[in-house]
Amino acid sequence: MALDRSDVEQIAHLARIALHGDDITATTDKLAGIMGLIDQLQAVDTSGIEPLAHPLETTQRLRTDAVTEINQRDALQAIAPATEQGLYLVPRVIE
Repeated sequence: MALDRSDVEQIAHLARIALHGDDITATTDKLAGIMGLIDQLQAVDTSGIEPLAHPLETTQRLRTDAVTEINQRDALQAIAPATEQGLYLVPRVIE
């Protein structure tokens, strides 16, 4: 896909980017190069290739699901102004 100056000006307008003079020419060249790379990628035959979730075929190491901390709820709630059935009570702020 070829881009010309008017296309780049329209893209810049939509993106709310101010481009002037030589900036437009340089941006047009850069965007044309990017579009060329996209065209090269589109030309590659990927039929029969399954998509990957990650580029490296690895399994995630998981730790064992074991309790490592003791229950400190009662000790932590002892300093709270108001608790009920293990929950912190807070004043109502919206009526």
